[in-house]
Amino acid sequence: MSIQITGRGIVPGTTEGEALVSHETISGWGGIDPARGVIIESRHELFDVCFTDKVLVFPGAKGSSGWSGFFQSTRLMGTAPRAMIFSAMTTKAVLGAVVTRVPTISELDRDPLELIQTGDWVAVDADRGLITVTPKKATTEGISQGA
Repeated sequence: MSIQITGRGIVPGTTEGEALVSHETISGWGGIDPARGVIIESRHELFDVCFTDKVLVFPGAKGSSGWSGFFQSTRLMGTAPRAMIFSAMTTKAVLGAVVTRVPTISELDRDPLELIQTGDWVAVDADRGLITVTPKKATTEGISQGA
């Protein structure tokens, strides 16, 4: 059973992929390694986890405005997330999304951090401000039942 969340499209586009969820903000300036697409902030819950080609779900950005430059580097190096969904819209997060050029949605009608788990399949339609979440459990059950 899918869950739908609506919000405001920040960067247009559509895509889908596996969710990577962080309940902590992400520091772009010194918190990520853009060459590997990995979070390197040692105390972060996703330390040493790769966000490349994932739908990155997180509360927003922290740190300086350098955040956007590091995320722009992920686009240039081919290590960017597939899409971004953030619950708190800040200028840092929006600028990072814009320079990364991946579909991005924020200002959601429900908290994505309560509804999306790492491993869920997420379709992002930032043109319409629509997120469709297929929980990992439902995906696994469909496969095991031959669906």
